[in-house]
Amino acid sequence: MQFLVYIIVYPLLWLISMLPFKLLYAFSDVLYFFVYKIFGYRAAVVKENLSLVFPEKSDVEIKEIMRKFYHHLCDMIVEALKSLTISKKEMQKRFTFTNIEELKQHEENNRSVILMCAHYGSWEWIFVLQTYVKSKGYAVYKRLGNPYFDKLVKRIRAKFNSYLITTKETAEALLTAKRNNELTINGFVSDQSPKPYKAHHWQNFMGIKVPVHTGAELLAKRFDMSVVYFGVKRVKRGYYETTFTTLAVQPNDFKDYEITDKFLKLTEEQIYADPHYYLWTHKRWKHRDKVPPEFQ
Repeated sequence: MQFLVYIIVYPLLWLISMLPFKLLYAFSDVLYFFVYKIFGYRAAVVKENLSLVFPEKSDVEIKEIMRKFYHHLCDMIVEALKSLTISKKEMQKRFTFTNIEELKQHEENNRSVILMCAHYGSWEWIFVLQTYVKSKGYAVYKRLGNPYFDKLVKRIRAKFNSYLITTKETAEALLTAKRNNELTINGFVSDQSPKPYKAHHWQNFMGIKVPVHTGAELLAKRFDMSVVYFGVKRVKRGYYETTFTTLAVQPNDFKDYEITDKFLKLTEEQIYADPHYYLWTHKRWKHRDKVPPEFQ
């Protein structure tokens, strides 16, 4: 059944990816109408999240952020589909880096990198980064339920020497690379909410105390890798600009969770600057009422 779904859906996805960008974004506008206006995909979650972190904003302001957010969400969906057929040249034109030398310096110093980011701006085309560096790229992801689509996503990322690994595979992959003296750049989207009983650290995020993922920092310390944050700015529709910020060159010189807190602060700054580019559909603050006494 899963293979049947794949062979039926894949040709449609491929045809959409072949559309020129002008038509692709026209399709995104139609998708926005159905996703937001007709079906209201997770609209209650989005409104609750925005009301939690922006209590000072009026209903009119919240609705305006929601409108812009759903437009951007649909753009990211079609851009992900475009990854099937987009050329290297086109992707390099649309996803640029303001200070690629920041990463290259770590590479020249023979250091692997933990690359931390949030669900902000766009992360779909970040794998074009591998066309500018020599280090092998890994990105931690959640395996898709359909194995055929899972292989497809992996194949797309591998076009530019970037490979997807699950959370369970991460430590072994980094250990193997270290043993082989292989430089790597390892991407972590670190702003989601872990289960409370698994959380080692709670911190204020957008003014609300929540459990925080600390895996990126712990692995950086375990394997002695530099930690770099990448922030994405939307320049205009279909064009993004990424800036790197080094959080730690020698991670073991930092107190526990200090690097993670620096990451959260930079993420907050981006969200406050342009809130409609954050992924508000996730229940990031769902555990806010479960703060253990030792973290209150």
